[in-house]
Amino acid sequence: MKKLVALLPMKGHSERVPNKNLKNFNGNPLFHSILGELLKCKRISQVVINTDSRAIADSALENFERVKIHRRPESIQGDFVSMNDIINYDLKLCEGEAHFLQTHSTNPLLKAETIDRAIEQYFNNLDKNDSLFSVTRLQTRLYRKTGEAINHNPKELLRTQDLPPVFEENSNFYIFSKKAFQKADNKRIALKPNMFEISKLEAIDIDEPEDFKLAELLAKLAKEK
Repeated sequence: MKKLVALLPMKGHSERVPNKNLKNFNGNPLFHSILGELLKCKRISQVVINTDSRAIADSALENFERVKIHRRPESIQGDFVSMNDIINYDLKLCEGEAHFLQTHSTNPLLKAETIDRAIEQYFNNLDKNDSLFSVTRLQTRLYRKTGEAINHNPKELLRTQDLPPVFEENSNFYIFSKKAFQKADNKRIALKPNMFEISKLEAIDIDEPEDFKLAELLAKLAKEK
């Protein structure tokens, strides 16, 4: 069975939600949610955490196995560094590894079962696709800033469920090979990508304090079922 390495980059600083990655999320640091799910996945051999935070590194190593820490150098630290640059740094250190999944600590509702299905889809389609990324389906009336309709004719009031769907890149995860990443000029979405649709609830991404509250509430409700 082919396996891959999961990349979970995290920085210590966070502007909109202070100390976000270590912030208490239903009793544990936020990043423990996705890290625990990654380690449940049958095709993930190891999780690499690239971080500039000693506290994040210590928390990961003390609470989880099969975790490797990449200390983030100053050259790729800061709020305006491209994630592709961080991935490129990690790939250079992962000698002998061919396939990777990159995700974020801010997707705490993402489940191992969903990740497993995405990895299966990735490996099953390598004959025609070189990468895979997660998306959320949108079936709603969209407009440009000018008021021009994007995906519908305002003269025909179709039901939203009858509109042709469009798909939002939700940043939950990206799967690619080292070779495909390099061929695409060091981009995690390579030249022939495949899309993997996930539900809106699982796709919740924490950017603002309100997102944190909503994700925590949904996680509590799911636990009570």
